[in-house]
Amino acid sequence: MSKNILVIAGEASGDLHGASLIRELKKLDPEISIIGIGGNRMKAQGMELLFHINQMAFLGFAEVVKHIPFIRKVQEKILTEAAERQIKTAVLIDYPGFNLNIAGKLKEQNVDIIYYIAPQVWAWGLSRMKKIKRLVSKMLVVFPFEENLFLKSGVNAEYIGHPLLEQIKDYPYLDKESFFRKFDLDLEKGILLVLPGSRVQEVKKIFPQVIPAAVKLAHEYNLQTVVACSHDIDETIFSNLSTIKDYRIIKDHTYDLYKFSDFGIIKSGTSTLEAGLFGLPMVVVYTTNYMTYLIGRSVIKIDRIALVNIVANEKIVTELIQNDVNPEKIYKESSILLSDPERYQAMKDQLSALRNKLGLIGASRKGADIIYSYLIRNHAQVSE
Repeated sequence: MSKNILVIAGEASGDLHGASLIRELKKLDPEISIIGIGGNRMKAQGMELLFHINQMAFLGFAEVVKHIPFIRKVQEKILTEAAERQIKTAVLIDYPGFNLNIAGKLKEQNVDIIYYIAPQVWAWGLSRMKKIKRLVSKMLVVFPFEENLFLKSGVNAEYIGHPLLEQIKDYPYLDKESFFRKFDLDLEKGILLVLPGSRVQEVKKIFPQVIPAAVKLAHEYNLQTVVACSHDIDETIFSNLSTIKDYRIIKDHTYDLYKFSDFGIIKSGTSTLEAGLFGLPMVVVYTTNYMTYLIGRSVIKIDRIALVNIVANEKIVTELIQNDVNPEKIYKESSILLSDPERYQAMKDQLSALRNKLGLIGASRKGADIIYSYLIRNHAQVSE
């Protein structure tokens, strides 16, 4: 009987963390067979993709409604494959809108649900907690404050640290001269980094608003504009979104860019925490469909959206949301930092304290050990 695991990630950060997790699982047992939803990184580690994360790149309430027929098709395929392959262990990575829904259906097939990188119930309120308690066998959390939050609600949770720490540590960095030479960058100028998101929908909304401000700032502060292109996005998309062309596009070297950049204009998400761990001063931007924004504003329970601010438990970086995501506002807020060396250095100092809030290195291995214990137990039961 094969040792089969279902893994579901729905976005670029989940693909990154999922790939590290799969690599550690394969070290524990090369015979493990892994299927599910992921991206190129998870596929490269040996996962059989039923669907690619690019196919799951719908955002927000309004967008999800439009994609209900496709979502049902995906769910049916997953449930059929899980039944046919006698899968009894599933790992769900973040992506709560889809994953908490499919979790209920998998539970009906007696599948153990292990959730890796918890839904952000601290942002959306605790209304989902009863459902999580009912469906999730084990919650693997990556922020220390999450463990007690879940345990108090009766969820079997364990803090394992954040996988970003090991990914940042193990990344094969180029030295600065080699990096600048590889991408024909000017060593006499710093880098203004634009990171407009990991999904096409995000890029289409954010890039046209950010790039005019970025190029103007670069000219004024002796910088060069570099756009970080996500692993799963076709870089040709940018040329169709703006007549401005005074920038470089660099793909698959985001950590090098965090390390060598002087300032960032970064879409809200995991990327803000990554940039923060590199001590990169930034302005954070986020905009979405207006209906999605209104619904989100009515249910979000915290006064900040950038993960870097949430983890720090203080508003270190400026957040520009919805209508404030425009060239004039982005330019103004960025200039406040770039024109004031003391303020700029103060932000770097605040960001440097983030590292200590995320625990020890080794989350992927700890997570893999726990998942493997469930797999072995369930495999033994199926084989009997």
